[in-house]
Amino acid sequence: MNDEFVTVAGARLRCRFDGAAEAPVVVLSNSLGTDLTMWDDQVPALAAHFRVLRYDTRGHGLSAVTPGPYSIEQLGRDVVGLLDGLNIERAHFCGLSMGGMTGMWLGINAPERLRRLVLANTAAQIGPPDNWNARIAKVRADGMAAISAAVLERWFTPPFHAQQPERVAAIRRILEGMPADGYVAACAAVRDMDQRAAIRSTRVPTLVIAGTGDLSTPPVDGRFLADSIAGARYVELPAAHISNIEAAAAFTSQLVEFLNA
Repeated sequence: MNDEFVTVAGARLRCRFDGAAEAPVVVLSNSLGTDLTMWDDQVPALAAHFRVLRYDTRGHGLSAVTPGPYSIEQLGRDVVGLLDGLNIERAHFCGLSMGGMTGMWLGINAPERLRRLVLANTAAQIGPPDNWNARIAKVRADGMAAISAAVLERWFTPPFHAQQPERVAAIRRILEGMPADGYVAACAAVRDMDQRAAIRSTRVPTLVIAGTGDLSTPPVDGRFLADSIAGARYVELPAAHISNIEAAAAFTSQLVEFLNA
């Protein structure tokens, strides 16, 4: 569980490997406001089949906070640079929310680096910009703690909040511990992204995962992706936005089955 650091385009990115060195690689990309530990529930099952590569997106966790605003293209190129730096020619890729937006960019612009693609709780465009500008202004003025309650309310359903308060509290600590400048820079990347037209060119085998109770990227967004990508599979789980935590067992099962197909 030793962290490694790879410098990509001026940013020192934290990453971590699990699983056999000779196994096919699967890259896991975190959501806005989390870090590579968001995938803890998936790693044991994945590591039985794959070499699991997790990383902290630029501006998040222990990765460098470079000057913003960021773009989804920049975050996608970070993944290409990470693969290059680690001498990985091709990999499976699974991203959730912002990580899924990064995955879309890769599927459109660097398909030769991907084997299979999983887009979870994500959308090709999320608006309106005023909502993101208000969040950015709030964080700049009052820090991460000022938005954490509202964000967590959308990340998990009320039953999960009631039944797993310690888990929610742990996620809150991660969110509130995010570097504010990195979070704001990444918010701008999400705000400015629109991949609705380009996503139709994707030819990588793709699984789209949505959450029935996801208010941030509702099932209609997931169905749009699945309908836009030739041959894509669509799965809906009983969860809100962070479905890999709220519906961990079902998420992991779908992920392993798809990547092993």
